[in-house]
Amino acid sequence: QVQLVESGGGLVQEGGSLRLSCVASGSNFGIIAMGWYRQAPGKQRELVATITSDGNTNYADSVKGRFTVSRDNKNMVYLQMNSLKPEDTAVYYCYLHKLLYHYWGQGTQVTVSS
Repeated sequence: QVQLVESGGGLVQEGGSLRLSCVASGSNFGIIAMGWYRQAPGKQRELVATITSDGNTNYADSVKGRFTVSRDNKNMVYLQMNSLKPEDTAVYYCYLHKLLYHYWGQGTQVTVSS
């Protein structure tokens, strides 16, 4: 069973930055994509950013130009978040697409104060 462990969440003021990290257990064989989703209170979970095994990225319109997703050559994914806004407040979930399966982490809270 694959496990994803996130770190790096916290409380930050509007305009500040945070960097999220996620490590997936097991080998990196079969990884198709990794990335991040988020869920704010009372809202559905939404895509933030993903990166494929060959480096293609996809971002939600709301974070383009402010967030950057990246990976190492093994099984870690990062999310650099700059110019944070109160509406970025949510639980952020690490995501992994490996072979035929999709996996999610437990989530890390990001709170942006105005």
